[in-house]
Amino acid sequence: MAAYKDLVGQKITKVTSNPGEPKTGQMWYNSTTGSLRGIGVTQAWSSGSSRSTTAGGPAVFGQINTAAVACAGSNPPPTGLTATENYNGSGWSTSGASNTGRYSAAAVGSQTAGLLFGGATPSVSSASEEYNGSSWTSGNSLNTARSSIQGFGLQSAGVACGGTGPLSNNTSSATEEYNGTSWTAVTAMPVGNREFAASGIQTAGIVTGGNSSVDTTDDISIDYDGTNWTANTNLPTGGSGFGGFGSADDAYVIGGGSNTMYEWNGTTWATPGVNTANNAAARTVANGTPSSSLFNGPSTTTEEYNKSTNVITAAAWSSGGSTNTALGTTAGSGTQTAGIIFSGADDKNNTELYNGSSWTAGPTLNTGRYGAGEATNAPQTAALCFGGVVDPGTNNKNETEEYDGSSWSEQNNLPTGLRQIAGFGLQTAAVSIGGYSTAYSAESYEYNGTSWAAGGDMSTSRERAAGCGLETAGLAMGGNNPSPYLSEVEEYDGSSWTNGTALPTATKMASAAGIQTDALMFSGNVSPNTVVTTTLGYDGTSWSTRPSMSSARQAGAGAGTSSSALMTAGANGSGTSQTATEEFTGETTAVNIADFTTS
Repeated sequence: MAAYKDLVGQKITKVTSNPGEPKTGQMWYNSTTGSLRGIGVTQAWSSGSSRSTTAGGPAVFGQINTAAVACAGSNPPPTGLTATENYNGSGWSTSGASNTGRYSAAAVGSQTAGLLFGGATPSVSSASEEYNGSSWTSGNSLNTARSSIQGFGLQSAGVACGGTGPLSNNTSSATEEYNGTSWTAVTAMPVGNREFAASGIQTAGIVTGGNSSVDTTDDISIDYDGTNWTANTNLPTGGSGFGGFGSADDAYVIGGGSNTMYEWNGTTWATPGVNTANNAAARTVANGTPSSSLFNGPSTTTEEYNKSTNVITAAAWSSGGSTNTALGTTAGSGTQTAGIIFSGADDKNNTELYNGSSWTAGPTLNTGRYGAGEATNAPQTAALCFGGVVDPGTNNKNETEEYDGSSWSEQNNLPTGLRQIAGFGLQTAAVSIGGYSTAYSAESYEYNGTSWAAGGDMSTSRERAAGCGLETAGLAMGGNNPSPYLSEVEEYDGSSWTNGTALPTATKMASAAGIQTDALMFSGNVSPNTVVTTTLGYDGTSWSTRPSMSSARQAGAGAGTSSSALMTAGANGSGTSQTATEEFTGETTAVNIADFTTS
């Protein structure tokens, strides 16, 4: 037997603490813990960002959990959906709609070369469509129309198999291959089947479980070699409504009314003890090929599976310390561990300071107000407050105040009084966004740490927008003017505004954190008395979903970065001021250091 040194190229070393950056294959003896250690493989499911579309039974395809697509599905049945969303590993973004609304369809391929086929409209469909990463084109139809169909392979070399015909108890064994242009009938499966798991490529696929007849769940497992079907070892437990991913020799099966996952190594099935977090998930993104299945009705849930030498902790919001005073329509800045919040409904002049766990009262503003603007990216010890309004809501303010870490001081005023104003930047280089004086404003003003000067005008006048970024690279998002809710997004370069990608949903009174090319927008109001927990990420080009907040609010204070954000106070749907704080932490990855034995 070869020695460890010969295999790896180094000896097992004795250390008192784990190495900072261990390498794959490296092992060491930690004398402090008395254990032999190295990098171990970990398998785990984690929650991903929810889809924007609520859908039951979507068709899902893609290569890896950083490049997946979900399309079709129903909500509620029997209405077929055309909605399509792309997944980038962090969240979902809206893409081009498919030509035919359908559910119980199948899809194969990659994020930039996909194939959707079959399903119900509610009539059983034979239609197929090709996807290029942003739009759909109608392709040639299946020879046999089917719903509850499955498939595997690529857009240029796909397989469609099983399903049901016009009658729900009519299971099909038909198999067809797609060559990038048309479908050809090939060797049928040994038995008719539906709602099974399928994965692999056209010349090496695997089909598992399903329903071969009404009210019968199967444990069958069948291989396809591009010509023939061959039975292999049965699944330990029969089931239907399965999702599958992987290859013919390294396949995974999930769902079937359970959160149990089965793993196939080419010879036997095993249950590795890693279960999906939510067996009611209607959508699961997996490392390999994403899978889809409908369990307990329409959902937006996403889960990711990773098998690697890294431990991945999903992005999430968590509860922080509550403010001492309920502050609605408030402003703030700073970081997740050093935040500041000031002003609020009922003409409050309160200031509170956050240390990462609790809020303490700080020096009061000289002018109490609400609907004020802030330099969102300013630190806790150099905050800026400008504009706003005092009751009865028509006395617009132009006062500007700076905070130096110990007190607020009056500075030169804004050129005009503005309420429900937004802003971004630093105390010495800030930008005000829109607002309302005697009309909705498209104006922006720039602050240099001493005085204000006119900046570029936005294309869309607005108040109650969300802002973040720096003076030379800022964002204005949503808001309202005579239109009650805006989806318009504009980007500022230090002198002029250009249109950015619109929000997926028109929103006002949202909060934001980050910079122009890496921003978060969260909470807000999307219809009368409807506030949301929605969180979206912006990469400078497109919007995608992020994990939702726990508490729905509007007009709160946002602070921090896209991976370490803070949302504080605001108001609920009825306008009642809140004290809640939530902290957002982005996805993190760490090396999985494991203990080993010599046995």
